[in-house]
Amino acid sequence: MSAFRLFAVVFLFCGASLARAEALVLLTENLAPFNMSVNGSNFAKGEGVSGISADILRAVCQRAEVECQQILRFPWQRVYQQTLEDGGYGLFSTARTQEREALFKWVGPIATNHWVLLARGDSPIQLANLQDAARYRIGGYKGDAKTQFLLDRGLSVQTTLRDNENVRKLDKGQIDLWVTSDQAGRYMARQEGIDNLRVVQRLHTAELYLALNRQTPDELVQKLQTALDALRAEGVLQAIEARY
Repeated sequence: MSAFRLFAVVFLFCGASLARAEALVLLTENLAPFNMSVNGSNFAKGEGVSGISADILRAVCQRAEVECQQILRFPWQRVYQQTLEDGGYGLFSTARTQEREALFKWVGPIATNHWVLLARGDSPIQLANLQDAARYRIGGYKGDAKTQFLLDRGLSVQTTLRDNENVRKLDKGQIDLWVTSDQAGRYMARQEGIDNLRVVQRLHTAELYLALNRQTPDELVQKLQTALDALRAEGVLQAIEARY
């Protein structure tokens, strides 16, 4: 093989490796209105994934010229573990908690999530503080940061693999309170035909991020962050959120 041909082969190989390095699979779940499948199923990819965070990350990847494939799967714990273990993967919309900080590399914030305890509109429950909630049956989503927030404070939570099950349990009186986000919880309840809910306790305001596997090159993380910051400054993020 001539020196020229050898150089060409090495160049093409390095170019292909670089292209692969700048391709990401972004995993998510149904957490409306931030990320959700268009047809309401527990699997979607590409344009079948919609929502505030999904649309923002599409714009970010396009601006950064990074190939990103969005895949929505169930349950959350599965996609969380895959992102934790496998290079080339990211996860959204992810609360950036102290426990998770060192486990991923982060891009964001991409959205803001308000954590609350919801009750039925006709419920007489009044809470003076969070510990008062220990007297009631609380429903939550397994593996979710909001559920963990209560567990860390000594409260018991009945968890489900599908968060919309908590909507029905609350409506039927099988739980008294539901730990969820104000935006996502109300959106999910409306999809189940339930509008009569009220906030009995505000817990926390969490900024949502794209969590990337630790093997993701720092240069790629910074490229995505720079694109996000530019889009925010241009008002693109606010315009996307306004659509939902």
